[in-house]
Amino acid sequence: MKSANSAAEPLRGLSAFPLTPIADHRVDETAYARIVGRLAAARVDTITALGSTGSYAYLTRAERARVAALAVEHAGATPVVVGIGALRTEHVLEHAADAEAAGAAALLLAPMTYQALTADDVYGLFDDVTSAVSLPVILYDNPGTTHFAFTEELYAAIARLPRVTSIKIPALPADSAAAADRVQRLRQVLPAHVTIGVSGDASAATGLSAGCDAWYSVIAGTLPEPALAITRAAQAGRADEAAALSARLAPLWELFAEHGSLRVTAAIAEHLDLARPYCLPLPIKGLGDADRRRVARVVEELGLGR
Repeated sequence: MKSANSAAEPLRGLSAFPLTPIADHRVDETAYARIVGRLAAARVDTITALGSTGSYAYLTRAERARVAALAVEHAGATPVVVGIGALRTEHVLEHAADAEAAGAAALLLAPMTYQALTADDVYGLFDDVTSAVSLPVILYDNPGTTHFAFTEELYAAIARLPRVTSIKIPALPADSAAAADRVQRLRQVLPAHVTIGVSGDASAATGLSAGCDAWYSVIAGTLPEPALAITRAAQAGRADEAAALSARLAPLWELFAEHGSLRVTAAIAEHLDLARPYCLPLPIKGLGDADRRRVARVVEELGLGR
């Protein structure tokens, strides 16, 4: 994927999802710029601002527009994807316009819900958005936060819309053969130009080695180096090395499974002084003191953030 002002290539490699730290009930712009700058310096493939890790659903339109602009400003040559999800299509289109004005390279769209959405609702959302925007659109499937589960049939229908270039799928099976089978099934129903990106950080090594093109990564937004090592090993066909690098992070993945990736990642950022204490938007209070100490201990024992 190139800059927003040139023809975009399909998203591949490591996409890092940074936190949007909050301080005194406002976006901490200084901390956010520092986090994004670290990702650019680490040479991740793309930076995805305002994903679920970036707490987009908790921010106002003005805050989101400012975060998008800061991300582009401090990402340097690294392409920036911007999340545009909202409850109303009208608001999604407003966020899309703001992201494009900021210089985004692509848009990330999740079907946010309060009232349950039908497949027709979600297809209509993507149809309306892809008809109105000029940037590439990434389908963001995150049932844990949106409470909407895509079918393969819906993937296929949306992927045929103009400007849809990638699909972020939930975590794949841990078994490598089952993961490869899942990716192959998706390849059979998706257009050839649409890339498949895995999420669920603990399963990323398996997903990349099973044929996924990209990793949409929570942890890379705060700790890009270990995520890059896993990605580059898998891209080079060194599946055993990628698996071993991921297995080394098992204590971290266990924390993610126990507490959720957002709270753990925020605690890591706070421990590394990348964000001020309690940097999540209320009412999300983050981890308690005992669990924060546990996170800090895992970070130190694994030598992360050095």
